[in-house]
Amino acid sequence: MIEPTEFILSTAPFVVRRRVRWGECDPAGVVYTGKFTDYLLSSTMLFHDSLLDDFSDGYRKKMGIETPCKSMTLTFSRALWPNETFDIHVAVADIRTSSYDVQVRAVVADGSLVFTGQVSMVCIPRDERKSIPIPPDMRTRLEAARAPATP
Repeated sequence: MIEPTEFILSTAPFVVRRRVRWGECDPAGVVYTGKFTDYLLSSTMLFHDSLLDDFSDGYRKKMGIETPCKSMTLTFSRALWPNETFDIHVAVADIRTSSYDVQVRAVVADGSLVFTGQVSMVCIPRDERKSIPIPPDMRTRLEAARAPATP
């Protein structure tokens, strides 16, 4: 049986399990740097879909909004190898009037950090390119998915 390369491991906390595919690696067998962006964005889209009822299409359409990426950061801590499995923990970091941040933390089975990252999204109407306040229903759901405060 072929195991999937990506799936939701849990929703509370939200964790995506990912397995590195050979094609994501360079000839030396190390994951290409650009693939980490794919890992970050894919896990945040799965998070949004889970939190916001088919966010990729249905929810945003129903709410009349789009949520383009305003900024993205990645910090690498170690390499990944073909067939290596890692878990990406996803949570809301901050919520502002029109925008919010989703943070990720990827680790391997022994708890070693692979990378951290953050995506900042801004709410805009579907037919205009200006920021608008986060809709109340969306804000409530984002608040519920906030990362626990660290001491």
